[in-house]
Amino acid sequence: MSKLAQKTHILVINDAQEVLDVMRELLEEEGYRVTLHSSAIYDLDKIVEIAPNLLIVDHLMGDEEYGWQLIQKVKLNRELCNIPIVVCTAAMKMVEELQGHLKAKSVTVVLKPFDIDDMLHAISRALSDEFVVS
Repeated sequence: MSKLAQKTHILVINDAQEVLDVMRELLEEEGYRVTLHSSAIYDLDKIVEIAPNLLIVDHLMGDEEYGWQLIQKVKLNRELCNIPIVVCTAAMKMVEELQGHLKAKSVTVVLKPFDIDDMLHAISRALSDEFVVS
C-alpha cells in the first residue's frame, strides 16, 4: 500500500450496484478509503461533506448524461474545483469531441469496458497531479 493511497478518499458515483461492488473491492485492496453513492448527487454540499480527494463518476446514470453535468457543477464550485475527476464512459465519440475541454479541466476519462490496470493508472495519475499541487 502506497503512502498516497493511505491518505486518499475516493468517492465513486455509479447507478450499477455491481460496478460499485467491484470498485470498492478494487480500491480498498489498493489501500484507498472509499465512499460509494448509487444515485446522482445533485446537491454539491453532499460532496463537500464527504470531502473526497478524487471523484469517479459514471457518464450516464439512467438516461441522463450525469457525469458531464456533475463535472461542470464541480468545476464551477470554489470548494470542489480542484478535486480530480475520473469519468467512466463508453461514449468514445463524445470523449473525442470534448478531449481538449476535459484535459483543460484535468478530467481523466476511462473508456468502458475498462481494464483494472487502466483504471488504477488513471486514478494514480489524477492523484499525483492533485498532491503535487497541495
